[in-house]
Amino acid sequence: MKKLLRTAAAAACLCLLAACAPARQAGGGEPGAPREDFTSVPSGMQAGGEPEAMAAPVAYRAMWVSYLEWPMFDTSGAQGFAASVGSLLDNCAALGLNTVIVQVRPFGDAVYPSAVYPWSHLVTGVQGQDPGYDPLAIFVEQAHARGLAIEAWVNPYRVRLNDTMPPGELAADNPALLHEGWALEANGGLYYDPALPEVQDMVVQGVTEIVQNYDVDGIQFDDYFYPTTDEAFDTESYARYGGGQDLAEWRRANVNTLVQKVYAAVKAVKPEAVFGISPQGNNDNNYSQQYSDVALWLSTPGYVDYIMPQVYWGYNYTLQNGSARFAFENIVDEWLAMPRDDSVSLAFGLGAYRIGAGDGSATESGEWASGHNLADMARTLSVRGADGYALYRYASLYSGGEYAALMQAECAALAQANGIGQTEP
Repeated sequence: MKKLLRTAAAAACLCLLAACAPARQAGGGEPGAPREDFTSVPSGMQAGGEPEAMAAPVAYRAMWVSYLEWPMFDTSGAQGFAASVGSLLDNCAALGLNTVIVQVRPFGDAVYPSAVYPWSHLVTGVQGQDPGYDPLAIFVEQAHARGLAIEAWVNPYRVRLNDTMPPGELAADNPALLHEGWALEANGGLYYDPALPEVQDMVVQGVTEIVQNYDVDGIQFDDYFYPTTDEAFDTESYARYGGGQDLAEWRRANVNTLVQKVYAAVKAVKPEAVFGISPQGNNDNNYSQQYSDVALWLSTPGYVDYIMPQVYWGYNYTLQNGSARFAFENIVDEWLAMPRDDSVSLAFGLGAYRIGAGDGSATESGEWASGHNLADMARTLSVRGADGYALYRYASLYSGGEYAALMQAECAALAQANGIGQTEP
């Protein structure tokens, strides 16, 4: 059984002990740029539209907590932060989830004291400013107290998304400022050059200190690797290190090298911890635009413990040209059919942020207003033999506002799908 499943199963057992309630077939955007429907009956649904009882929830059931969630936290001090984090985790446990994936490095920074990166602006509003407490330590302690596994989510290359994010100036001790040429501009943002051995070593050091200093259950990278396909992005590095290789192949090799190094570093410190990557749901984009050879990582040991593609489309999603390739069941089956080593698990990212808003399908549909679309998807994944799912993202289920009633309905349906409130026969 995969290590991802063992980790999730252990968390599930702890959840039961904490009274929070709650395999896969052998096989060889941040989560998300926005994409809806329901004229056919999804797997796991009865013809009348009511969900069937699921034999067993998938083993890995997670929630993404991104940097966008930080306005929901009281960051004025340790006590207030712990209380707000506790409320978030209580809600996750009440859904029957067993894992939280917490973004700890969104912009070449850290939400914990780091010897490699400056303090994130998320905590105090100013990059580099020490808040006087350790948010990650609080997250780890609070999660484990509730029987939840916790993974640290790292963006390996991004320093700036644009001129306003992160706000203000970069800290004086930011490696992007200390080391000329390490970070390059692309699309209005700033990103570390994936080709530089010094950058790769820095990223590995940053991951290593997390696993050494905190009792995290895993490390996750998202889908942000190369920020552009522009040949001018890394001209100097290509001339220095390219060695006559095709540019695209060389860029993919740079990413592969980092992924292998991070996997090895995690295992060297804590063999039972998992390292996973959540790429785009469209694997063509991963390969040609992000220079991420996800098929290699799936099929070859030594890269990852799991892959979690972001399949943020509904059951009846169609492109403008009529293609249904990315309709939920179709794209899930496409991923499940890919060659996969037995050491690698395959879970799926689900777009909770589509609730009420829809997914931009060319075909009109009401599935994202059904109040149970995410639960339907969880059941479909169970039927298909997937290893699990993660929900993007927490605020999409708990922020209230225009879709508050739909959020509540989705939460109730998810809890039911995950066995919450059900009694043994």
